[in-house]
Amino acid sequence: MITKLNHDRSNQLFERAQLHIPGGVNSPVRAFKSVGGTPVFIKRATGAHLFDEDGNRYIDYINSWGPMILGHAYQPVVDAIRAKAEDSTSFGAPTELEIQMAEHIKKMAPHIDLIRMVNSGTEACMSAIRLARGYTGRNKIIKFEGCYHGHADAFLVKAGSGLATLGIQSIPGVQSYVAQDTLTVAYNNIDEVKRLIAVHPKEIAAIIIEPVAGNMGCILPAPGFLKSLRELCSLHGIVLIFDEVMTGFRLAKGGAQELFQIDADLVTFGKIIGGGMPVGAFGGKKEIMQHIAPLGSVYQAGTLSGNPIAMIAGYTLLKELDSNPGIYKTLDGKTKRLSEGIHQILEGKNIPHTINQLGSMMSVHFGAHPVVDFESAKSCDNAMFNKFFHHLLENGVYLPPSAFESWFISSALSDEDISDTLTAVEKF
Repeated sequence: MITKLNHDRSNQLFERAQLHIPGGVNSPVRAFKSVGGTPVFIKRATGAHLFDEDGNRYIDYINSWGPMILGHAYQPVVDAIRAKAEDSTSFGAPTELEIQMAEHIKKMAPHIDLIRMVNSGTEACMSAIRLARGYTGRNKIIKFEGCYHGHADAFLVKAGSGLATLGIQSIPGVQSYVAQDTLTVAYNNIDEVKRLIAVHPKEIAAIIIEPVAGNMGCILPAPGFLKSLRELCSLHGIVLIFDEVMTGFRLAKGGAQELFQIDADLVTFGKIIGGGMPVGAFGGKKEIMQHIAPLGSVYQAGTLSGNPIAMIAGYTLLKELDSNPGIYKTLDGKTKRLSEGIHQILEGKNIPHTINQLGSMMSVHFGAHPVVDFESAKSCDNAMFNKFFHHLLENGVYLPPSAFESWFISSALSDEDISDTLTAVEKF
């Protein structure tokens, strides 16, 4: 029996929002169109908990889609933002803090010689692709079906995340020639990657991939898949780009590059490096990065790039992660306890399901088959997920409102929170 929470104020706010904001939201997946119902409007958050406008408390498994790895309102980050804001919120000029941030990212993440700060993950991925094209003199890119690299035109071909959630297959406003230069292949399908390279010799500038996909649920790379991509890119002069907007500094101190021991040519970051503030970055090998203006002629710019508030928030958070090497083992343990507990409960209820998990990322798919790519994710019982979502929401557990999104766990999640979550799942 679902416990009905009071959502009167959230409902009223959503009606009001729709008068002024397209769909009532500023990012599509927040609209609950996939799962149905009315979105919950959040008022504040602390630790592992969200509190909505009606006073309901939720255990949070979104964590702002990843950056709140140490929990909401983490005090050292809050204090640093407050102190830095006293100096002004923006300069539009260089600061020492930008250098400190770049130095610290290079210290934690391998294979990065130079790094450029930007304002979002979308901007980071868009800029990395432009740089790869400028460096190689080629136009085509390969991306993987269900991977989402932001809403730049080239990335919206067979993308995951909100497009998968809303069932959008073609995007008005994206010109046909852009789509023609974006080649897509199923995630984990190395043979199809080889075929595309053979069909388009010396035309492919870059291969961009989420090394652990987080926008069609959490999907892990098959053994040897990333290594084979690295070898193919080296053989054919293709720039290998790791989109670590989600995985960077979350799966390991050095992100997926460290975890899988893969040397990407360019890496994009976001989310965590701003501690929840709007921020992104792209970096990599000097021979490529030196083609970015003002060193080179590949142009990229941004008034708010390196914003001091975003920099101090991210710098403070990264220092905390760097100084606590056991944090990743702790996060993995919490996530394993949660995923294994959910598996045991659903198995006991004879509900077909698959749970994918790596470190502090996971997702629950309602289907008995392995979920290894976008097609296998789409073939799950997403109507069952919608019921699961609303059941947990009404029992104080906040999941991503889509079967095509990864869950993110924070270190603030307590044993009691996990037990309460499993108790809610048991009632499903």
